[in-house]
Amino acid sequence: MTWTTDNQKNLMLFSGRAHPELAEAVATELGIKVTPQTARDFANGELFVRFEESVRGSDAFVLQSCPYPLNQWVMEALIMIDALKRGSAKRISVILPFYPYARQDKKHRGREPISARLIADLLKTAGADRIITVDLHTDQIQGFFDGPVDHMHALGQLAGYVCDNYGTDNITVVSPDSGRVRVAEKWADALNGAPLAFIHKTRDPLVPNQVKSNRVVGEVEGRTCVLIDDMIDTGGTIAGAVRVLKDAGAGDVIIATTHGVFSDPAAERLAGCGAKEVIATDTLPIPDDKRFENLTVLSIAPLLAQTIREVFENGSVTSLFDGIA
Repeated sequence: MTWTTDNQKNLMLFSGRAHPELAEAVATELGIKVTPQTARDFANGELFVRFEESVRGSDAFVLQSCPYPLNQWVMEALIMIDALKRGSAKRISVILPFYPYARQDKKHRGREPISARLIADLLKTAGADRIITVDLHTDQIQGFFDGPVDHMHALGQLAGYVCDNYGTDNITVVSPDSGRVRVAEKWADALNGAPLAFIHKTRDPLVPNQVKSNRVVGEVEGRTCVLIDDMIDTGGTIAGAVRVLKDAGAGDVIIATTHGVFSDPAAERLAGCGAKEVIATDTLPIPDDKRFENLTVLSIAPLLAQTIREVFENGSVTSLFDGIA
């Protein structure tokens, strides 16, 4: 008897319920459909997921964003991964545009958890072979996962928008604190060598989400300032930084962020802080009640689709960023 085998790979995209619009946009970019599934909550809060098509031998990509309530969506992603593993998917890549618990990446004091590492361990135990994420809060989180991690950057989309709408002649890139100066340097390169500045600030480690901004280090007077950060949660840090820049004589202030967490009262703070425009991507869903007049949301779907295509075809993900991981 002669056996024949079909070695053609089968790409399948799966979406959690946290941000289905993003998954549909990624599927459109790839020219495929999101795999249908049944997902529901039981009365006691337990979750159930079942895929409506065979996943055996597939190259599976699970896309799950993690807005509020974050813990529910993390658990749903773990259950989806487990269902794929038990359904004999060949490879499982988990796309977390916003990596949960990324701010808990080290111990500040004794008896504290490193929750970002715990998330990586949970994903690995569930059956994830690979993680794809966007703009981690700190680069070292890549080392928490025992397997490939594709760390993507939204700088291209954000800086491209700034160039197209504000030019580069009178731009200063501003970091909200000294810890993000390296990211600001990449922004400066993308904006044709724009000068840098940063906000000197103090933070009480015992009080979350509260920062006191102090003064600007760098020349901002009369210049259009692009204030950058990886995420905006309650908006206190960024709103305070805008006020400091304005007090220092800055012209227009544009805020650019990858992850619009926008926990209350962020929308109110950002709308009234004096910034000309707030630019974010849709790594997290931003509902209508968190949107405001000067908010612009850019799609991250093309970048995620390119990444999926490179991973599926065994290509080079770093080629999307000129070889810089």
